[in-house]
This record gives sequence, C-alpha cells and structure tokens, in this order.
Amino acid sequence: MPKRVVTGTVTSAASSKTRRVEVPRIVRHPKYGRIQHRRTVCHVHDESEASALGDTVEIVECPPRSRLKRWELVRVVAKSTAVDVASLRSGARATKMREGAAKAEEAAVTGREAEGSGT
Repeated sequence: MPKRVVTGTVTSAASSKTRRVEVPRIVRHPKYGRIQHRRTVCHVHDESEASALGDTVEIVECPPRSRLKRWELVRVVAKSTAVDVASLRSGARATKMREGAAKAEEAAVTGREAEGSGT
C-alpha cells in the first residue's frame, strides 16, 4: 500500500526537529448535511528544520518515530509571508534603546570636552 502524501500548514515549530502541521478537510455532517471545515493535526519529523511557523509543507507517512510522530517532511511548498509583530516591536525597542545610549554617550563626551576647554 502506498504512503499517503498530504499538504498542510505548520502551526507550531517550538520543538527541535518536530513540527505540528494542520491538514484542513471538508466533511458533510451525517445527519444535517451541512458542510463543515475540520482539521487533522499531524506531528512531523523535520530533520533539517527547513520549515517555520506558517509555511505550507508536504508530508508523507512513515513508521512511528515517537509517541506522536508518524509523518516526515517531504518539502516546503511555500514559505510564510506573515510577519511576527512581537519580534519587530522588540527589535525596534532595542534599536531605540541603542540610539538613546549612543546619544547619551555623545552628550557625555561633548560635556567633558566643554569642561576641559573652560579651565
């Protein structure tokens, strides 16, 4: 029997060499007939850690690697274009703090020069 190959989105990349991938599917409700959107969560082995949060990936079934991991990463179909706002803000805050420290240092040096020339 051939191995199943599915495409999904990486929803967690917290562990090393392990990714949590959600595979969306559409199911008709058995009684009411309404279309429902469901998802299947797969824990995937990513040896080279090529995928990141939000990437679309292709995965294939494999023999169990651990209690949860039964899938392997085949390839990254599309990289995520989402921007991590928290990291951008912390980076901007760090840059602003460095600029403030540089200005304070410059003012201190200028103040020392003014004191030295006055005496």
